[in-house]
Amino acid sequence: MKAVALVTGSSRGIGRAIAVELARQGYAVVVNFFRSTEAAREVVAEIESQGGVVIRVQASVASEPDRRRLIDETLSHFGRLDLLVNNAGITSPGRSDLLEATEEAWDTVFATNLKGPFFLAQLAARDMIERIRDGQIPRGTIVNVSSVSAYAVSTNRVDYCIAKAAMEMMTWQLATRLAEEGIRVYEICPGIIASDMTAPVREKYDKLIAEGLTPIRRWGEGIDVARAVAAVASDAFSFSTGERINVDGGFHIRRL
Repeated sequence: MKAVALVTGSSRGIGRAIAVELARQGYAVVVNFFRSTEAAREVVAEIESQGGVVIRVQASVASEPDRRRLIDETLSHFGRLDLLVNNAGITSPGRSDLLEATEEAWDTVFATNLKGPFFLAQLAARDMIERIRDGQIPRGTIVNVSSVSAYAVSTNRVDYCIAKAAMEMMTWQLATRLAEEGIRVYEICPGIIASDMTAPVREKYDKLIAEGLTPIRRWGEGIDVARAVAAVASDAFSFSTGERINVDGGFHIRRL
């Protein structure tokens, strides 16, 4: 039986690239989406055209009933879950200055970008532990897709940045608790990646990249992140957990 990967927010952008790459690597894949029904169908069709095994499940990670249904449908269809990729996320609504930030926007961002991923990981881990103990799966992996916004300030996206910063501690907490259960946990930090989310600021970052914002002077692509996810999910990092992998062209390096 194929190992099973659940990728949240995988109808577009980085999530889509991750889902397609994991299918290519031999995983059966659960494509999760919330509103982008047609885009999710396209991802499924792409994976199936390459001989992959895939289903799609509509669910909001911000919703507790939806999170449970997402896990339940994964298990009812495939009977196992080996890899959870917490990729779903939203940017700050309206990108308001921090002095104009609202509690409503804060709650929306944190529900999708932090609370949802944590409690989804909790549900996934509980099932993985049982199946590891029973010998049904060899191990489990949880990958949290964060952002360089975890440590790069944007005062017009304060809720987004703080939620992403908290994801590092979430990763450490999960990694520490779950190591003894045979589950490894990682954080992937994408930098400037060409996607729907960054499309409105394309011109701005074209200029910054050309001027040397990143040592590697190009936009990142979804496949760059996808390959990093596939790598940490493999046995290549069997003696690592809680690690942050930057996929950012070197943006994280402090330079004079």
